[in-house]
Amino acid sequence: MIASNILLLLTETLVYFAVMTALLHHRKRYGLGIFLCALGVMHFLETYLAAFFYIQLPFGIISPGSTILFTGKLMMILLLYIKEDALTVRQPIYGLLVGNVLLVILLFIARNHEIVQLPASRQPDLAFVDEMGLLMVWGTAILFVDSIAIILLYEKLGRHFARYQTLRIFIVSAITLTFDQIGFFTALHYVSGTPMSALYGGWIAKMAAALIYSLLITAYLRWFKEQPEGERRTSLLGVFQTLTYREKYERLLEETGRDSLTGVRDRRSLTSEGPRLFAEARREGSTFSLIAIDLDDFKSINDTYGHQTGDLVLQATARKMLASTRKTDHFYRYGGEEFIGLCQGLSSQGSSALAERLRLAVEATPYQNVQSVTVSIGVANFPGDGENFDQLFAKADERLYRAKRTGKNKVIWL
Repeated sequence: MIASNILLLLTETLVYFAVMTALLHHRKRYGLGIFLCALGVMHFLETYLAAFFYIQLPFGIISPGSTILFTGKLMMILLLYIKEDALTVRQPIYGLLVGNVLLVILLFIARNHEIVQLPASRQPDLAFVDEMGLLMVWGTAILFVDSIAIILLYEKLGRHFARYQTLRIFIVSAITLTFDQIGFFTALHYVSGTPMSALYGGWIAKMAAALIYSLLITAYLRWFKEQPEGERRTSLLGVFQTLTYREKYERLLEETGRDSLTGVRDRRSLTSEGPRLFAEARREGSTFSLIAIDLDDFKSINDTYGHQTGDLVLQATARKMLASTRKTDHFYRYGGEEFIGLCQGLSSQGSSALAERLRLAVEATPYQNVQSVTVSIGVANFPGDGENFDQLFAKADERLYRAKRTGKNKVIWL
């Protein structure tokens, strides 16, 4: 019987992980809402099983709801943060908390109805509903704290365990789940009289589940890499509430044409200013250069060291490149890890020399935690490479990706 229980737990773990990661992996095609709805729907089942459904294992009694489903939900929230950011990951947390509080409020109001008497076997069990409502609200409150803790710990351990992804994920989940086990068991013991054997039995089972999920997440991150996106959001800079003020700050910067993360001009400014600057140079009979710059392997920096470190790399890189350009040059963050420089009055040799100076400046810059950062650069010049701004941009972009395909960390200008 115990062997059968263990096999069923492993099956539940694999099924849960496979379905949830499939929904997350295809979020760009079908939307993130499917993943978030699936995450929320499971909350009642995991709470019910955690309160009333237990199985026997050699080290004590455990609940699949607490061991597999709740641990899985917390790990999915961490994976969502790794793949997205804090702005996205706080949505299901707030949604679950508000939804369960609303459930308790509505149930409290509904108790005042004068209900129709049905056969005894069909009468509502209001005591059971009260217990479930209390446990769901308490469990979601703990989940809220767990989610903040696991993300902060994940970022904090990045500098120490950047090269050991599985160990990093396991340590942060083990610490968080230990707190969760104590907190939720307290409510279970008070509400439904759950025996003490479920405390240590559940903790051991959660540690095993955390290890399995850590291995699965690491395998998923390594085997199913996504294409880099044009735009990346910023990461966690504190507790979730501080993001409200950060979003207002970002909107203010957008209005002034500045990128919220690096402080350089943003893509919207490039779209409006680039063609105008090119037209002015052409009208004056001057040369015009477009330098397209892309950080090499930036996705792996985010995956290995965390989004917070990735943001610091972008900020330091932008500052270093900006310091290496002339005061008359224009510098923009085009999106994600790509930057654009616009220069007037340089020859093709001069623009390529400037690009090489930018490449060397980045390569020589020390970065916290990250061993080295390099960039690939494509350069296009007028006259010669295009008759309008769009043609110049396309040529520089083509040379940039040729630089990346042929070894990275180089400048191509012909």
